[in-house]
Amino acid sequence: MSERGRPLKFKTLPELEKVIDKYFQDTPIDEWTITGLALALDTSRKVLCEYEDKDEFSNTIKKAKLIVENGYEIDLKKHGRAGTIFALKNFDWKDRNETDLTSGGEKIIPIFSGGSVNVPSNESNSQDIQP
Repeated sequence: MSERGRPLKFKTLPELEKVIDKYFQDTPIDEWTITGLALALDTSRKVLCEYEDKDEFSNTIKKAKLIVENGYEIDLKKHGRAGTIFALKNFDWKDRNETDLTSGGEKIIPIFSGGSVNVPSNESNSQDIQP
């Protein structure tokens, strides 16, 4: 069964790699983008992503996208711009803060409804906490 759809613009891997290499050689690193790469390939971002799903082109497209991602990472280290952070989130980067909302960094002492609890202290003796 033959594959349906538009014929591939690039029939061979070396043909595709030649255009990708030219894009990265001719374009300043701070201007590397996925859509810029797609334009250099005379296609759309969507078609570029479809090429990534084709076994024979997958690794080449993934590497090209990784090079673009690396350009954003370098920009983030140098400048820390919000637009760069946004772009990296599109590469599945996460912007996450972890906050301790329970104890303000202090030791948590368990509270029970009955009996006593032996809580070790920094001293050699333990303290009994009575309810």
